[in-house]
Amino acid sequence: MDNQSRWQDVIDGNAAADGQFVYAVRSTGIYCRPSCKSRRPKPENVEYFELAEAAESHGYRACKRCKPNDVAPPNAAVKRVQEACRYIQHCLADGLDGPPTLKQIASEVGGGSYHLQRTFKSLMGVSPAEYGDALRLVRLKQGLKGGEGVTAALYDAGYGGVSRLYEKSDGQLGMTPATYAHGGAGAQLAYTIVDSPLNRLFVAATDKGVCFLSLGEDDDALLAECQDEFPGAELIRDDAVLRNWAAVVIAYLEGKIPHPDLPLDVRATAFQRRVWQELMRIPSGLTRTYTEIADELLGNPKARRAVARACATNPVSLIIPCHRVKRSDGGLGGYRWGLSRKERLIAHERAMAALSEASD
Repeated sequence: MDNQSRWQDVIDGNAAADGQFVYAVRSTGIYCRPSCKSRRPKPENVEYFELAEAAESHGYRACKRCKPNDVAPPNAAVKRVQEACRYIQHCLADGLDGPPTLKQIASEVGGGSYHLQRTFKSLMGVSPAEYGDALRLVRLKQGLKGGEGVTAALYDAGYGGVSRLYEKSDGQLGMTPATYAHGGAGAQLAYTIVDSPLNRLFVAATDKGVCFLSLGEDDDALLAECQDEFPGAELIRDDAVLRNWAAVVIAYLEGKIPHPDLPLDVRATAFQRRVWQELMRIPSGLTRTYTEIADELLGNPKARRAVARACATNPVSLIIPCHRVKRSDGGLGGYRWGLSRKERLIAHERAMAALSEASD
């Protein structure tokens, strides 16, 4: 089932599709079953997951109206993966130092480890270990934002000790846990908003690198989008400091350079980072499919939707070029800032590559 078919099921409120997938709305942080009677979101704000557990590992909360996490699994394989997810959740809730091993999970839910690993990756897009890591991070963020102290939040999230949390905080939180506890409170983010060939360009950065980049038509909306991600951070407009970095992005959009190489300070799960690194390897002017990347990274072409989700959550989408990934049928797929911009970026890079070849 492709995303267009899923969207049609959502529009129709198709109860027959319940259990086949859930849809999540980025602007609300809520996920629903297809038949939910709630107001329909904008399609560009929606992403799809085969299981409710996958949506929750990305930080989404279940809709209280349609209760999508109560839908019965459609088959034994899905039921087994759901049981594995619940077992991992249970182990983390008990305060174990990290998720259980694959062997422990297989022993709990039945069947062989190898088959469980393949089925889990196929449905969830990540391995059981990566799911456990993602779940811990989501719980940690929720605990910190909810006002828990760092020590209480880390144990509630399933980190067995303070050192285990801090050794990963730079790569996963982008700042220390104490700072993230208040949505970046105490952290200073500089930002600038400038004109670009694709409307207004918003660039925000820490002292380590660019942490957020967005395109849009309204300055206030762009600033609010960044504030939603870092609600406790101090956002300081500093056109002078970020002028050069913004100029690099604009030079790329104007066709003067092949890629905007800039330092980054972004948070990512292990799987997201693997996908983003693969995107960076795609040469300017070329595209690959979600299926090809899934096959390359996971050995499982069916995990293309997990790859698509990693692209959709990319916070610096011009620097990490998720626009270079398309559907296998040649369709553009999704894009955070609209398909028209994605189409223009692909055409722009192909034109640049053709000019480079001609000059050679």
